[in-house]
Amino acid sequence: MTTVIRQDDVIQSVADALQYISYYHPKDFIQAMSEAHAREENPAARDAIAQILINSRMCATGHRPICQDTGIVTVFVHVGMNVQWDAEMSLDDMVNEGVRRAYLNPDNVLRASVLADPDGKRANTKDNTPAIIHHKLVPGDTVEIHVAAKGGGSEAKSKFAMLNPSDSVVDWVLEQIPKMGAGWCPPGMLGIGIGGTAEKAMQLAKESLLDPIDIQDLKARGAANRGEEIRLELFDKVNATGVGAQGLGGLTTVLDIKVKDYPTHAANKPVAIIPNCAATRHVHFTLDGTGAASLPAPSIDDWPDITWEAGEGVKRVNLDTITAEDIQSWQPGDTLLLSGKLLTGRDAAHKRMVDMLSRGESLPVDLKGRFIYYVGPVDPVGDEVVGPAGPTTATRMDKFTRTMLEQTGLAGMVGKAERGTAAIEAIRDNKAAYLMAVGGAAYLVAQAIKQSRVVAFEDLGMEAIYEFEIEDMPVTVAVDANGESVHQTGPAKWREIIAERV
Repeated sequence: MTTVIRQDDVIQSVADALQYISYYHPKDFIQAMSEAHAREENPAARDAIAQILINSRMCATGHRPICQDTGIVTVFVHVGMNVQWDAEMSLDDMVNEGVRRAYLNPDNVLRASVLADPDGKRANTKDNTPAIIHHKLVPGDTVEIHVAAKGGGSEAKSKFAMLNPSDSVVDWVLEQIPKMGAGWCPPGMLGIGIGGTAEKAMQLAKESLLDPIDIQDLKARGAANRGEEIRLELFDKVNATGVGAQGLGGLTTVLDIKVKDYPTHAANKPVAIIPNCAATRHVHFTLDGTGAASLPAPSIDDWPDITWEAGEGVKRVNLDTITAEDIQSWQPGDTLLLSGKLLTGRDAAHKRMVDMLSRGESLPVDLKGRFIYYVGPVDPVGDEVVGPAGPTTATRMDKFTRTMLEQTGLAGMVGKAERGTAAIEAIRDNKAAYLMAVGGAAYLVAQAIKQSRVVAFEDLGMEAIYEFEIEDMPVTVAVDANGESVHQTGPAKWREIIAERV
């Protein structure tokens, strides 16, 4: 009997899946992160992992996004060749309608991050469509769909190279790890695609991230092929780099390494890396003609019962009364609890402000003595003042940093991951500071935001400048007024510690 797949079932299943993965981490990810938390010895990294796990549990119970970057959607559809369709729309249109409904769901609004005309107007499509969709016709009478939502920070760290046939894949991957920094929010997974052509290697890397975390099982049984040998070798060697959680240094940089390969031309060895961040989001379901997919809620017992408390050395900071002397007293690695008024601004707002300054125009908001938070929050629902509001990758703002510090009197910045050399030099020269919030803990961070209002550039949507009233927002001093970066000192220290144990 031929299976008939209804248009509405595809649409509803995709919409349900995207809502589901916005607030439920996969069970294997939670287990791997819990194990990483238990064995982590660097207090800063252990604290970061704790915040990610607490945030994850809060999202599972509160049904709000794990990360403010609710991702660009990638869908892999395997269509059985015996399937018939009860549909008027194309398959792509069905998938995109599911995406649209998911991201506009009023009960859990997801952030629209997709921009059309990427090298031109970069206009937000308002509903996060279109998705990236891959199709495959396979034997059978069902439709299998993998749905994933990939954050821009981790996607930005993707790498590709056309190696010579005799080049080492392991060596090339290890060369890329320092270049990737911490903007992909480790610990997470690295997906590696080897072979095919350039586009096939990238697709293989992305597909590999859909597989469950099973590196410990592989260690126990041993490698059966070259791909598994690479997984085991890279798992140990990448963790030996000491990058650690959020780039702070530590024992766990990756939770797993995934490898998929495909036959390639004799003259080529294409290799791709795509990392998955602390907001790992994917789910698989099968449509068999009996209706929309059923996605059972996981048990809350799957999450560890972890609490976060400020350590003894924590410093409480009032941003409304902060002085230059206060900023210069901070040391790299210090934990601060921020309260007071905090401005926000990311890529589009920074570009607009720098362009206005270059034309001699006044800015719509006074930045003198203020801190700016690199964030694009999710819209609020219910009685929320703001939706999940975790940090975005700070390095994208590096090219604006000196101008902002020297021409506006900005005192400091809050973001995620490391700063580049130019930004660090600007911070040092202006006796400013860069503070790091934990990427992947967006809902937890949002609990510290008590009031929110747009103060400039409302037309930019989630990239507008907001003013947050915050209370005890946890951050780490990542670059101090002397230009010392914890993202340089932390991994270097833990790389030595790990090397001494081998």
